[in-house]
Amino acid sequence: MGYEFEDLKQSCNAEWRAYIEHDFVGQLGDGSLAAGAFRHYLKQDYLFLIHFARAFALAAYKSQTLADLKQAKEGMQAIVDVELGLHVNYCREWGISEQELATLPEARATLAYTRYVLDTGNRGDLLDLHVALSPCMVGYGEIANWLNARSETVRGAENPYDAWIAMYESEEFQNAMAAEIHWLNNRLSDVTPARFTELSRIFSEATRLEIDFWDMGLEQRM
Repeated sequence: MGYEFEDLKQSCNAEWRAYIEHDFVGQLGDGSLAAGAFRHYLKQDYLFLIHFARAFALAAYKSQTLADLKQAKEGMQAIVDVELGLHVNYCREWGISEQELATLPEARATLAYTRYVLDTGNRGDLLDLHVALSPCMVGYGEIANWLNARSETVRGAENPYDAWIAMYESEEFQNAMAAEIHWLNNRLSDVTPARFTELSRIFSEATRLEIDFWDMGLEQRM
């Protein structure tokens, strides 16, 4: 019997739940998150997006089929041509200028997470890279769904972070999440137990770095 993405989640279930249900996320959902914490997160997330685009460029280099090459190209193009522009506009609504974003120093959590993903992709193959990216690519969609399932979550104008939740509950993001899970399920279906253990370690480490990223935002660490 082959493996699936769900098996990666179960291999580090405690860490995955700690990431999805982090205090930063819960406070964002009920609207109690400090504005300064959210601004700090937004700034560092801008830097993360730039490295995320670099990871897709690396995915293109690692691709051995035309389909994977197109997928990597489309992912990078979406970030560079669309997502970064949307993020800059969203930051502007929170009083963060594009000039400030362009001169930001990276927080330690940003450095650790992004370099881990890129290093994993450099050392390994395309599957290693996708597994390292999946806590972000899948996790944010699961976070939106978890928030919407909670009675404590506040939606609409009463929650200053409603637009953030809306972004990740959107049909576009949910479809992208489903496509990534489908890609991973196809690749995981024929890996050996030893190979799955290696991939589980990558997934667990990336998930722990996601937790650190939330900690960084919540505590406004550099």
